[in-house]
Amino acid sequence: MHLYGCPMTRSTRAVWVLEEAGLAYDYTAIDMRAGESFKPPLITLNPAGKVPVLVDGDLVLTESAAICIYIGDKVPHSGLVPAYGTRERAVHEQWCFFAVSELEQPLWLIAKHSFAFPAEQRHPEVIPSAEWEFKRQLKILAQGLGDKTFILGESFTVADILLSHVLTWATRGLKMDLEHDNLKAYQQRTQARPALAKAREREAQAATVKTSG
Repeated sequence: MHLYGCPMTRSTRAVWVLEEAGLAYDYTAIDMRAGESFKPPLITLNPAGKVPVLVDGDLVLTESAAICIYIGDKVPHSGLVPAYGTRERAVHEQWCFFAVSELEQPLWLIAKHSFAFPAEQRHPEVIPSAEWEFKRQLKILAQGLGDKTFILGESFTVADILLSHVLTWATRGLKMDLEHDNLKAYQQRTQARPALAKAREREAQAATVKTSG
């Protein structure tokens, strides 16, 4: 498998899953600031010019959640995704979809109107409503997590990777408060996993080699 990514982006999710799964993979760093995402090879693989992109044989995947679930399914004994057709799989997919469609979207709206959009397309007046929406989603997540160790219970899964990554974007990237004690503790647990440290190191090393080369 070959992953194209960039540190401090959604590609960290995919690298994290790969490290949790113990799979061998190649990694190509894409310099987003230099515009490499809109040049070959990435633009050929993903017309949207976004990372991550996973290439596995003749399969090309471009959505981070889909990539993470696909990797988990390749290593069923890892427990990163529950088995097909089970109740646990349905609940797992619910939280994966929640992470990317509900929890993350207010943050992306804030980012787009803060720095991602061209200046003439930014409308900062929408930011307070996006912050309000994120707090609503935090409350839902806090209720869903309850006193469990991970979102499904005692088993760490891809859903935890997606949720934890979004929470990190909120706290580190946008300096937002998680507001709920169980979410703060959950964030500390998930972010302390050795596989995440390895993932960040792998991405940083690839970016450094690229820059020095």
